Amino acid sequence: MKIGIIGAGNIGGNLTRRLTALGHDVRVANSRGPETLRELAEETGATPVRAEEAAEGAQVVVVTVPLKAVPDLPAGLLDGAAEGAAVIDTGNYYPRERDGRIAAIEDEGRTESAWTEQHLGHPVIKAFNGTYAQDILDRHRPAGAPDRLALPVAGDDEAAKRTVRELIDELGFDTVDAGAIADSWRQQPGTPVYGLREGEAAVRKALREATPERPADFRG
Repeated sequence: MKIGIIGAGNIGGNLTRRLTALGHDVRVANSRGPETLRELAEETGATPVRAEEAAEGAQVVVVTVPLKAVPDLPAGLLDGAAEGAAVIDTGNYYPRERDGRIAAIEDEGRTESAWTEQHLGHPVIKAFNGTYAQDILDRHRPAGAPDRLALPVAGDDEAAKRTVRELIDELGFDTVDAGAIADSWRQQPGTPVYGLREGEAAVRKALREATPERPADFRG
């Protein structure tokens, strides 16, 4: 599968490592240019590209950049992606630590991924946002393993969601359908499922127990 990864931080870098190890054709980009990704490319065999090239022909595109950087991504970023491409949003809103206050999220109650969708001009599937980056390398397990972790996955495009869930299964994790993007507040920072290292039953329970009020630590 052709996969584009935009953002080469902890999550983006480790997804690059695992997805290339599984045989996928990965293009990876960051904000500093492909020359800064030489070591990651040599380690993994991924192709380093400019951000505007990462999605070309991709069946899956992973957008894993700080939320405040989303509006600065190149215009038409996803124009060259394959028809029906699944776009994964791993982002989280950290107003105090990093992103500053975003009125559309705090005042209008928009979910983080709905805000990202608006800027990308493309539906997204929210996944990996509460996953520890090192777990992508160390905690994957075969299907049926008793200690296999489960990840919540939210989105409106059922075909794209299915593609993402199948890819996560290939990566070595179970998934739980967390509903639509309008429901994705259930997996935002400060919720019971955020950072949870458990199986499907515990993830479902945590999603049910979430409340829509944003915790004070995650408000600007």
